[in-house]
Amino acid sequence: MELEELLSKYGLGQRKFHNIVLKEADLIDINLSGVDFKGADLRQSRLGKSNFCQANLTKVNLSESILWGTDLRDADLSQGMLRDADLSGAKLIDANLTDAYLSKACLCGVNLTGAILVRAILYEVDLRPTSERRTNLGQADLTNADLCYANLSSALLYQANLSGARLCRAKLSQETYRSPFPTDLTEVNLQGADLSYADLSNAILVKANLKDADLTGTILTNADLRETIMPDGKIYQKERSKFE
Repeated sequence: MELEELLSKYGLGQRKFHNIVLKEADLIDINLSGVDFKGADLRQSRLGKSNFCQANLTKVNLSESILWGTDLRDADLSQGMLRDADLSGAKLIDANLTDAYLSKACLCGVNLTGAILVRAILYEVDLRPTSERRTNLGQADLTNADLCYANLSSALLYQANLSGARLCRAKLSQETYRSPFPTDLTEVNLQGADLSYADLSNAILVKANLKDADLTGTILTNADLRETIMPDGKIYQKERSKFE
């Protein structure tokens, strides 16, 4: 199906376009809210600033696509392939990314508040802030997600669920040259998470749950651990100096 035919049928009320092939398509600043693109092939497409609110994008292939500022609120991207996709500044509030593959994707400045990323693969993903906003993962569900080698510098993860997540060698430290804000993990659930060799320098971990987490080689220099539950289940107690 050609792009013009798709837009014509959508304008006439059709929403179901399963397995459509639109590789390298230009869908910039277009309203396709509620569209059903299940299984679609949109590799290397340009979808910046388009509206995909409440769209069905399950099993869609968006590898190497550009989705700058795209509106994906309440969209279903479960089992989607987004390898090397650029979603800088996209809105993914309450989106479903269960079992999605986002390895090496750029999610700088993305709003993922309340999003579901259970078992999502986020290996080497970039979640740093843009010049305009921080990446927001507040209250997102990242249970058993793979964030190894991911860069979450200065991200907001307030009350996010990262239980069982893999964050081996992830970067959660503050990049002062890029953002004045530390990574915020306040009240985050990291129970059973793998934080081995991760860098959490200057991170805020107030009231975070680290019970049974793997902190082998983890860097916690100047991290705020007030009322944090440590791997042994005990509340963090700052060691007193013998001079105090």
